[in-house]
Amino acid sequence: MSPILLAGLIGGFALVLTAVLTPVVRAAAISGGMVRQVQADRWHARPTPAIGGIAIFVGFALAVALGFLIDATVLPGLAAQSPRAVIPWTPWKGLVVAATLAFLLGLIDDFRPLPPLVKLGGQVVAALVLLLSGIGLWLTGVYWVDAAISLFWFIGITNALNLLDNMDGVATGVAAIAAGYMTVLFVLEGQTSLVLFAAALCGSLIGFLAHNYPPARIFMGDSGSLFIGLALSGLALAPAPGGSRGLVAVMAAPFLILGVPILDTAVVTIGRLLEGRPVTVGGKDHTSHRFVDLGLPERRTAWLLWGLDLVGGAIGVFLRSAERGTALVLGG
Repeated sequence: MSPILLAGLIGGFALVLTAVLTPVVRAAAISGGMVRQVQADRWHARPTPAIGGIAIFVGFALAVALGFLIDATVLPGLAAQSPRAVIPWTPWKGLVVAATLAFLLGLIDDFRPLPPLVKLGGQVVAALVLLLSGIGLWLTGVYWVDAAISLFWFIGITNALNLLDNMDGVATGVAAIAAGYMTVLFVLEGQTSLVLFAAALCGSLIGFLAHNYPPARIFMGDSGSLFIGLALSGLALAPAPGGSRGLVAVMAAPFLILGVPILDTAVVTIGRLLEGRPVTVGGKDHTSHRFVDLGLPERRTAWLLWGLDLVGGAIGVFLRSAERGTALVLGG
């Protein structure tokens, strides 16, 4: 089966399945009291269920399982080990295990909030799984330097997605666009196993967006944001031989595809440090909140941020095959 057809089938199945599962999870959350109450430092104006990550993860996982059943060409990619691997795991196995660990960490936090350092420790463990299975940003040739940069990327993007989940639909839409662009990249590079992973993630996010679109009827919670952030950070650096002819292009593509959460995290972090406030404490100072404060309605704010991510992702995809000079100009 062609990668394009596989992406369409698996993405469509994940979309439908997640869209159907989400109301079930929502009803269970309401009956079990898993509802996020209105808080002064949060944006939502009414109590809302906040464990939608369960529907996203289950929809994703079942879609991936279906991919194995309908296309045997996925299997060789699962067995290909990276020369950078420290443990005898393939990048595919590292992605699946790390993303699952992040989901479980977030799920525990949704039911019983964890201290920030405990959450960070769990993220480090999940990020180490990615690194030790050979996924990373190998820039300097010095393993420990590259490992530190890669871990910073994994944990940074995971928390960036978590921070971006601050207004109805914003994080879900941005993550769906990023996963969609990664699907395109892997199709172009003929990496069927990664196409399967990215397409299932993209489809499940679009299915969830049907219920998370403003005004949201359910939030993804940490079970969703940590899972999605870790998965996207790993996919962005997953091995892609022959994908680019320049180091600048290799670096620019993931930064541009994930540009909106990176920008939002930078704005929030710098702003809170200048104000002398803890970065880990919530607030209404995100990029989306600032646009609303300027008079833009919530839905238009979501569409504006999605549009920025669409433009950045399009440039990122182009840069994967661009010459160094072009990559420097467009990347800048």
